[in-house]
Amino acid sequence: MSDQDLVVETVRDILSGFEPFALTAERRWDAGLWAALADAGLTGVGLPEEAGGSGGELADAVAIVRTLAAGAGAVPVAEQLLVATPALVAADLDLPSPQEPTTFAIADAVTVHPVDNGDGPGRFTLTGTVPDVAWAGVASSVVVLAPAPAGIEGAVLALVDASSLPATDAANLAGEPRGSLVLDRAGCSGALLSAAQAGEVRARYALARAVQLAAALEQVLAWTVQYAGERHQFGRPLGRFQAIQMELAEMAGEVTAVTALTDAAVQALDRGEDVVLAAAAAKVRAGAAVEVVARLAHQVHGAIGFTQEHKLHHLTRRLWSWRDEAGSDLAWARVLGAGVLAGGPDALWPALTRVV
Repeated sequence: MSDQDLVVETVRDILSGFEPFALTAERRWDAGLWAALADAGLTGVGLPEEAGGSGGELADAVAIVRTLAAGAGAVPVAEQLLVATPALVAADLDLPSPQEPTTFAIADAVTVHPVDNGDGPGRFTLTGTVPDVAWAGVASSVVVLAPAPAGIEGAVLALVDASSLPATDAANLAGEPRGSLVLDRAGCSGALLSAAQAGEVRARYALARAVQLAAALEQVLAWTVQYAGERHQFGRPLGRFQAIQMELAEMAGEVTAVTALTDAAVQALDRGEDVVLAAAAAKVRAGAAVEVVARLAHQVHGAIGFTQEHKLHHLTRRLWSWRDEAGSDLAWARVLGAGVLAGGPDALWPALTRVV
Protein backbone atom coordinates (compact mmCIF):
# COMPACT_ATOMS: atom_id res chain seq x y z
CA MET A 1 0.00 0.00 0.00
CA SER A 2 1.40 3.39 -1.02
CA ASP A 3 1.58 6.39 1.29
CA GLN A 4 -1.27 8.00 -0.63
CA ASP A 5 -3.43 4.88 -0.27
CA LEU A 6 -2.73 4.92 3.45
CA VAL A 7 -3.82 8.57 3.65
CA VAL A 8 -7.07 7.76 1.82
CA GLU A 9 -7.79 4.78 4.05
CA THR A 10 -7.17 6.92 7.13
CA VAL A 11 -9.60 9.58 5.94
CA ARG A 12 -12.21 6.95 5.11
CA ASP A 13 -11.83 5.38 8.54
CA ILE A 14 -12.37 8.78 10.14
CA LEU A 15 -15.31 9.56 7.86
CA SER A 16 -17.01 6.30 8.81
CA GLY A 17 -17.62 7.76 12.25
CA PHE A 18 -19.24 10.94 10.95
CA GLU A 19 -22.32 10.42 8.81
CA PRO A 20 -23.34 13.29 6.49
CA PHE A 21 -26.10 15.51 7.83
CA ALA A 22 -28.19 18.42 6.60
CA LEU A 23 -26.44 21.66 7.51
CA THR A 24 -28.48 24.30 9.33
CA ALA A 25 -27.90 27.74 10.84
CA GLU A 26 -27.48 25.99 14.19
CA ARG A 27 -25.05 23.34 12.89
CA ARG A 28 -23.04 24.90 10.09
CA TRP A 29 -20.19 22.39 9.91
CA ASP A 30 -18.93 19.12 11.31
CA ALA A 31 -16.68 20.25 14.15
CA GLY A 32 -16.15 16.67 15.30
CA LEU A 33 -14.92 15.57 11.89
CA TRP A 34 -12.54 18.53 11.73
CA ALA A 35 -11.15 17.72 15.19
CA ALA A 36 -10.54 14.10 14.19
CA LEU A 37 -8.80 15.12 10.97
CA ALA A 38 -6.69 17.71 12.79
CA ASP A 39 -5.69 15.23 15.50
CA ALA A 40 -4.48 12.88 12.76
CA GLY A 41 -2.40 15.67 11.20
CA LEU A 42 -4.46 15.61 8.01
CA THR A 43 -5.31 19.32 8.03
CA GLY A 44 -1.66 20.15 7.39
CA VAL A 45 -0.85 17.62 4.66
CA GLY A 46 1.01 19.02 1.66
CA LEU A 47 2.45 21.88 3.69
CA PRO A 48 6.16 21.99 4.62
CA GLU A 49 6.98 20.75 8.09
CA GLU A 50 9.32 23.70 8.65
CA ALA A 51 6.33 26.01 8.09
CA GLY A 52 4.19 24.12 10.59
CA GLY A 53 2.53 21.65 8.21
CA SER A 54 2.54 17.87 8.18
CA GLY A 55 4.63 17.44 5.05
CA GLY A 56 3.59 15.27 2.14
CA GLU A 57 2.92 15.97 -1.51
CA LEU A 58 0.25 17.86 -3.41
CA ALA A 59 -1.19 14.51 -4.50
CA ASP A 60 -1.71 13.57 -0.84
CA ALA A 61 -3.64 16.79 -0.17
CA VAL A 62 -5.73 16.25 -3.30
CA ALA A 63 -6.52 12.68 -2.21
CA ILE A 64 -7.76 13.97 1.16
CA VAL A 65 -9.96 16.59 -0.48
CA ARG A 66 -11.38 14.06 -2.94
CA THR A 67 -12.19 11.56 -0.20
CA LEU A 68 -13.92 14.16 1.95
CA ALA A 69 -15.86 15.53 -1.01
CA ALA A 70 -17.12 12.06 -1.92
CA GLY A 71 -18.14 11.57 1.71
CA ALA A 72 -19.90 14.96 1.95
CA GLY A 73 -17.61 16.02 4.77
CA ALA A 74 -18.73 19.42 6.03
CA VAL A 75 -15.28 20.87 6.72
CA PRO A 76 -13.14 23.55 4.97
CA VAL A 77 -10.31 21.19 4.01
CA ALA A 78 -10.35 21.97 0.27
CA GLU A 79 -9.95 25.68 0.94
CA GLN A 80 -7.23 25.10 3.51
CA LEU A 81 -5.10 22.44 1.81
CA LEU A 82 -5.39 23.42 -1.85
CA VAL A 83 -5.75 27.21 -1.85
CA ALA A 84 -5.28 29.31 1.29
CA THR A 85 -2.23 27.82 2.98
CA PRO A 86 -0.29 26.96 -0.22
CA ALA A 87 -0.76 30.58 -1.28
CA LEU A 88 0.67 31.75 2.05
CA VAL A 89 3.67 29.44 1.67
CA ALA A 90 4.30 30.66 -1.88
CA ALA A 91 4.14 34.27 -0.68
CA ASP A 92 6.55 33.52 2.19
CA LEU A 93 3.96 34.41 4.83
CA ASP A 94 3.57 32.69 8.18
CA LEU A 95 0.97 29.94 8.36
CA PRO A 96 -1.75 29.91 10.99
CA SER A 97 -2.00 26.70 12.97
CA PRO A 98 -3.22 23.85 10.74
CA GLN A 99 -5.27 22.72 13.72
CA GLU A 100 -7.56 25.71 13.17
CA PRO A 101 -9.66 26.06 9.99
CA THR A 102 -8.45 28.53 7.38
CA THR A 103 -10.42 29.49 4.31
CA PHE A 104 -9.96 31.59 1.18
CA ALA A 105 -11.89 34.48 -0.34
CA ILE A 106 -11.62 36.81 -3.31
CA ALA A 107 -12.30 40.41 -2.30
CA ASP A 108 -12.34 42.53 -5.44
CA ALA A 109 -14.28 45.34 -3.72
CA VAL A 110 -12.00 45.70 -0.68
CA THR A 111 -9.71 48.72 -0.37
CA VAL A 112 -6.15 47.98 0.73
CA HIS A 113 -3.76 50.45 2.32
CA PRO A 114 -0.13 49.74 3.24
CA VAL A 115 0.84 50.40 6.84
CA ASP A 116 4.17 51.75 8.03
CA ASN A 117 4.02 51.34 11.80
CA GLY A 118 7.54 50.18 12.50
CA ASP A 119 6.67 46.52 12.14
CA GLY A 120 8.45 46.28 8.81
CA PRO A 121 7.06 45.59 5.36
CA GLY A 122 4.05 43.42 4.66
CA ARG A 123 1.45 45.14 6.85
CA PHE A 124 -1.84 46.33 5.41
CA THR A 125 -5.29 47.50 6.42
CA LEU A 126 -8.36 46.20 4.59
CA THR A 127 -11.67 48.05 4.40
CA GLY A 128 -14.84 46.80 2.76
CA THR A 129 -17.08 43.76 2.49
CA VAL A 130 -15.81 40.34 1.47
CA PRO A 131 -18.80 38.46 0.02
CA ASP A 132 -19.42 34.73 -0.41
CA VAL A 133 -16.74 33.62 2.04
CA ALA A 134 -16.63 29.84 2.21
CA TRP A 135 -17.18 28.71 5.80
CA ALA A 136 -17.66 32.27 7.06
CA GLY A 137 -18.26 32.17 10.79
CA VAL A 138 -16.50 28.81 11.01
CA ALA A 139 -12.96 29.53 9.83
CA SER A 140 -10.58 31.16 12.30
CA SER A 141 -8.53 32.76 9.53
CA VAL A 142 -9.29 33.95 6.01
CA VAL A 143 -6.69 34.34 3.29
CA VAL A 144 -7.95 37.23 1.17
CA LEU A 145 -6.94 38.07 -2.39
CA ALA A 146 -7.62 41.77 -2.86
CA PRO A 147 -6.61 44.54 -5.30
CA ALA A 148 -3.23 46.13 -4.65
CA PRO A 149 -3.13 49.63 -3.11
CA ALA A 150 -3.76 52.53 -5.47
CA GLY A 151 -0.91 53.12 -7.88
CA ILE A 152 0.50 49.60 -7.52
CA GLU A 153 -0.06 46.83 -10.04
CA GLY A 154 -1.05 43.31 -9.07
CA ALA A 155 -2.83 42.16 -5.93
CA VAL A 156 -2.38 41.67 -2.21
CA LEU A 157 -2.59 38.33 -0.49
CA ALA A 158 -3.53 38.99 3.13
CA LEU A 159 -4.08 36.79 6.18
CA VAL A 160 -7.04 38.07 8.19
CA ASP A 161 -7.93 36.94 11.70
CA ALA A 162 -11.63 36.14 11.33
CA SER A 163 -12.21 34.70 14.78
CA SER A 164 -13.85 37.90 16.04
CA LEU A 165 -15.41 39.12 12.80
CA PRO A 166 -19.19 38.81 12.52
CA ALA A 167 -20.44 36.94 9.47
CA THR A 168 -23.83 36.94 7.80
CA ASP A 169 -25.86 33.73 7.83
CA ALA A 170 -25.86 33.16 4.07
CA ALA A 171 -25.32 29.61 2.83
CA ASN A 172 -25.15 27.80 -0.48
CA LEU A 173 -27.75 25.28 -1.65
CA ALA A 174 -26.02 22.54 0.34
CA GLY A 175 -26.19 24.62 3.52
CA GLU A 176 -22.45 25.31 3.63
CA PRO A 177 -21.74 28.79 5.08
CA ARG A 178 -21.14 31.43 2.40
CA GLY A 179 -21.63 34.61 4.40
CA SER A 180 -20.00 38.01 4.11
CA LEU A 181 -17.32 39.52 6.32
CA VAL A 182 -17.12 43.26 6.93
CA LEU A 183 -13.60 44.62 7.33
CA ASP A 184 -13.19 48.03 8.97
CA ARG A 185 -9.53 48.92 8.51
CA ALA A 186 -8.61 45.43 9.61
CA GLY A 187 -4.88 45.14 10.16
CA CYS A 188 -3.19 42.09 8.73
CA SER A 189 0.02 40.68 7.31
CA GLY A 190 0.24 40.32 3.57
CA ALA A 191 2.34 40.26 0.45
CA LEU A 192 2.18 41.91 -2.94
CA LEU A 193 1.55 39.54 -5.85
CA SER A 194 2.03 40.12 -9.54
CA ALA A 195 -0.96 39.80 -11.84
CA ALA A 196 0.30 36.39 -12.94
CA GLN A 197 0.69 35.20 -9.34
CA ALA A 198 -2.78 36.44 -8.46
CA GLY A 199 -4.17 34.63 -11.50
CA GLU A 200 -2.60 31.40 -10.33
CA VAL A 201 -4.17 31.76 -6.88
CA ARG A 202 -7.58 32.25 -8.50
CA ALA A 203 -6.93 29.22 -10.69
CA ARG A 204 -6.03 27.11 -7.65
CA TYR A 205 -9.39 28.04 -6.12
CA ALA A 206 -11.20 26.92 -9.28
CA LEU A 207 -9.15 23.73 -9.36
CA ALA A 208 -10.00 22.98 -5.73
CA ARG A 209 -13.69 23.13 -6.61
CA ALA A 210 -13.07 21.01 -9.72
CA VAL A 211 -11.37 18.36 -7.57
CA GLN A 212 -14.38 18.31 -5.24
CA LEU A 213 -16.79 18.18 -8.17
CA ALA A 214 -14.92 15.29 -9.79
CA ALA A 215 -14.97 13.25 -6.59
CA ALA A 216 -18.64 13.94 -5.91
CA LEU A 217 -19.57 13.12 -9.51
CA GLU A 218 -17.73 9.79 -9.28
CA GLN A 219 -19.55 8.93 -6.06
CA VAL A 220 -22.95 9.87 -7.46
CA LEU A 221 -22.27 7.62 -10.45
CA ALA A 222 -21.23 4.75 -8.17
CA TRP A 223 -24.37 5.12 -6.06
CA THR A 224 -26.56 5.21 -9.16
CA VAL A 225 -24.97 2.12 -10.70
CA GLN A 226 -25.40 0.29 -7.39
CA TYR A 227 -29.03 1.36 -7.07
CA ALA A 228 -29.80 0.32 -10.65
CA GLY A 229 -28.41 -3.13 -9.89
CA GLU A 230 -30.35 -3.55 -6.65
CA ARG A 231 -33.72 -2.00 -7.47
CA HIS A 232 -36.06 -4.39 -9.27
CA GLN A 233 -38.91 -3.34 -11.53
CA PHE A 234 -41.12 -5.63 -13.60
CA GLY A 235 -39.19 -8.64 -12.38
CA ARG A 236 -35.64 -7.55 -13.18
CA PRO A 237 -33.05 -4.98 -12.02
CA LEU A 238 -33.35 -1.46 -13.37
CA GLY A 239 -29.87 -1.81 -14.80
CA ARG A 240 -31.11 -4.47 -17.21
CA PHE A 241 -33.32 -1.98 -19.05
CA GLN A 242 -31.71 -0.48 -22.12
CA ALA A 243 -32.90 3.05 -21.34
CA ILE A 244 -31.28 2.92 -17.91
CA GLN A 245 -28.09 1.47 -19.37
CA MET A 246 -27.88 4.37 -21.79
CA GLU A 247 -28.31 6.88 -18.95
CA LEU A 248 -25.62 5.18 -16.88
CA ALA A 249 -23.29 5.19 -19.89
CA GLU A 250 -23.90 8.90 -20.42
CA MET A 251 -23.14 9.59 -16.78
CA ALA A 252 -19.96 7.53 -16.95
CA GLY A 253 -18.77 9.44 -20.01
CA GLU A 254 -19.26 12.77 -18.25
CA VAL A 255 -17.48 11.60 -15.10
CA THR A 256 -14.54 10.18 -17.06
CA ALA A 257 -14.03 13.45 -18.93
CA VAL A 258 -14.11 15.51 -15.73
CA THR A 259 -11.70 13.18 -13.94
CA ALA A 260 -9.25 13.25 -16.84
CA LEU A 261 -9.16 17.04 -17.06
CA THR A 262 -8.98 17.51 -13.31
CA ASP A 263 -6.13 15.01 -12.97
CA ALA A 264 -4.29 16.76 -15.82
CA ALA A 265 -4.64 20.13 -14.07
CA VAL A 266 -3.40 18.72 -10.75
CA GLN A 267 -0.40 17.19 -12.51
CA ALA A 268 0.36 20.51 -14.22
CA LEU A 269 0.26 22.25 -10.85
CA ASP A 270 2.49 19.58 -9.31
CA ARG A 271 5.03 20.08 -12.09
CA GLY A 272 5.12 23.81 -11.44
CA GLU A 273 3.61 24.69 -14.82
CA ASP A 274 1.20 27.52 -15.54
CA VAL A 275 -2.03 26.02 -14.27
CA VAL A 276 -4.52 28.73 -15.26
CA LEU A 277 -5.76 27.21 -18.53
CA ALA A 278 -5.71 23.66 -17.22
CA ALA A 279 -7.71 24.69 -14.14
CA ALA A 280 -10.12 26.67 -16.33
CA ALA A 281 -10.70 23.62 -18.54
CA ALA A 282 -11.29 21.38 -15.52
CA LYS A 283 -13.72 23.80 -13.87
CA VAL A 284 -15.72 24.39 -17.06
CA ARG A 285 -15.96 20.68 -17.88
CA ALA A 286 -16.92 19.79 -14.33
CA GLY A 287 -19.63 22.43 -14.32
CA ALA A 288 -21.07 21.10 -17.57
CA ALA A 289 -21.14 17.56 -16.19
CA VAL A 290 -23.07 18.53 -13.07
CA GLU A 291 -26.31 19.16 -14.93
CA VAL A 292 -26.16 15.82 -16.75
CA VAL A 293 -25.00 13.60 -13.90
CA ALA A 294 -27.22 15.08 -11.19
CA ARG A 295 -30.29 15.02 -13.43
CA LEU A 296 -29.81 11.43 -14.55
CA ALA A 297 -28.92 10.25 -11.04
CA HIS A 298 -32.19 11.58 -9.67
CA GLN A 299 -34.05 10.21 -12.66
CA VAL A 300 -32.70 6.69 -12.09
CA HIS A 301 -33.29 6.85 -8.33
CA GLY A 302 -36.83 8.12 -8.82
CA ALA A 303 -38.82 9.54 -5.92
CA ILE A 304 -36.59 8.02 -3.22
CA GLY A 305 -33.65 10.13 -4.43
CA PHE A 306 -35.50 13.35 -3.63
CA THR A 307 -36.21 12.51 0.00
CA GLN A 308 -34.29 14.07 2.87
CA GLU A 309 -33.59 10.63 4.27
CA HIS A 310 -31.75 9.40 1.17
CA LYS A 311 -28.03 10.09 0.85
CA LEU A 312 -28.12 11.31 -2.76
CA HIS A 313 -29.03 14.92 -1.98
CA HIS A 314 -25.95 15.36 0.20
CA LEU A 315 -23.86 15.28 -2.97
CA THR A 316 -26.20 16.59 -5.67
CA ARG A 317 -26.87 19.77 -3.70
CA ARG A 318 -23.14 20.22 -3.27
CA LEU A 319 -22.63 19.65 -6.99
CA TRP A 320 -25.09 22.40 -7.88
CA SER A 321 -23.46 24.71 -5.33
CA TRP A 322 -19.79 24.07 -6.13
CA ARG A 323 -20.45 24.49 -9.86
CA ASP A 324 -21.15 28.20 -9.34
CA GLU A 325 -18.34 28.89 -6.87
CA ALA A 326 -14.72 30.00 -7.43
CA GLY A 327 -15.79 31.59 -10.70
CA SER A 328 -18.71 30.66 -12.92
CA ASP A 329 -18.49 28.39 -15.96
CA LEU A 330 -18.88 31.46 -18.16
CA ALA A 331 -16.06 33.35 -16.46
CA TRP A 332 -13.62 30.46 -16.78
CA ALA A 333 -14.76 29.70 -20.33
CA ARG A 334 -13.74 33.24 -21.25
CA VAL A 335 -10.35 32.74 -19.60
CA LEU A 336 -9.92 29.45 -21.43
CA GLY A 337 -10.98 30.87 -24.78
CA ALA A 338 -8.72 33.90 -24.50
CA GLY A 339 -5.81 31.72 -23.43
CA VAL A 340 -5.97 29.21 -26.26
CA LEU A 341 -6.39 31.98 -28.85
CA ALA A 342 -3.61 34.19 -27.49
CA GLY A 343 -0.95 32.75 -29.79
CA GLY A 344 -2.93 33.11 -32.98
CA PRO A 345 -4.29 30.45 -35.37
CA ASP A 346 -0.99 28.58 -35.81
CA ALA A 347 -0.67 28.08 -32.06
CA LEU A 348 -4.28 27.00 -31.47
CA TRP A 349 -3.79 23.24 -31.71
CA PRO A 350 -0.60 23.15 -29.62
CA ALA A 351 -2.37 25.28 -27.01
CA LEU A 352 -5.29 22.87 -26.88
CA THR A 353 -3.03 19.86 -26.46
CA ARG A 354 -1.09 21.59 -23.69
CA VAL A 355 -4.29 22.28 -21.77
CA VAL A 356 -5.42 18.67 -21.80
